[in-house]
Amino acid sequence: MIEKFLNEEQDPKTVEKVYFRLVDLLSSGEEIIYIAVQKKPLVNLFPDCIAITNKRILFFTPANLGLSIKFVDFVWKDVVDVYTKEEIIGAIFSVKTTNGAEMAVDYLPKVQGRKLYQYAQERKEVEREARRQRDLEQKRAESGSVQFENPAHASTAQQVFAAQAPVAAPQIQVPVAPPAPAPEPVVQVAAPKPDELTEKLKRLKMLFDNGLISQEEYNAKKLDLLSDF
Repeated sequence: MIEKFLNEEQDPKTVEKVYFRLVDLLSSGEEIIYIAVQKKPLVNLFPDCIAITNKRILFFTPANLGLSIKFVDFVWKDVVDVYTKEEIIGAIFSVKTTNGAEMAVDYLPKVQGRKLYQYAQERKEVEREARRQRDLEQKRAESGSVQFENPAHASTAQQVFAAQAPVAAPQIQVPVAPPAPAPEPVVQVAAPKPDELTEKLKRLKMLFDNGLISQEEYNAKKLDLLSDF
């Protein structure tokens, strides 16, 4: 079970101890990605460890002469940045959180420090994209509810634009003149239409400003509108 965490000079006994402690802490859907083990010069009896999962990063510190292990964890959405610094002997890996807290472990084998940094950056990128999606959904919710007639075949931007398109003005029928030897035909006069192009462009710009469509979608839809008039 722990063999995949022993590829970069990790101490097997320490990894095993941390692994079984970590298994008890995993939440639903949480998976262990990497375990790094401190390697102090000369005496390395009770090394610190760092574990990365798909949901958080954990720092393990031995206590009671190695009989127990204390840990501190941070979920990825609270991690502002991660750092690694290679020195003559080993590397230092540290994290900084949104509330200003910092945690670090020194004397890590350099290859482990690089792996920690790589995996941490990947998880931060995943969290950044998830946060962007949450913000986008919030903006859509704040922009008001919209009726979607055919969500299976139309994009969100197209549905929103169609729902907000101006309604054509009704036609006005002029009364027919009294009967005469040569009756005049009924004349239908259409009421002047508003500047539909301007209205549509305004609504399209509003969708773009609210973040509901991308720059590419905005440009494409604008070209379509201009070509129709």
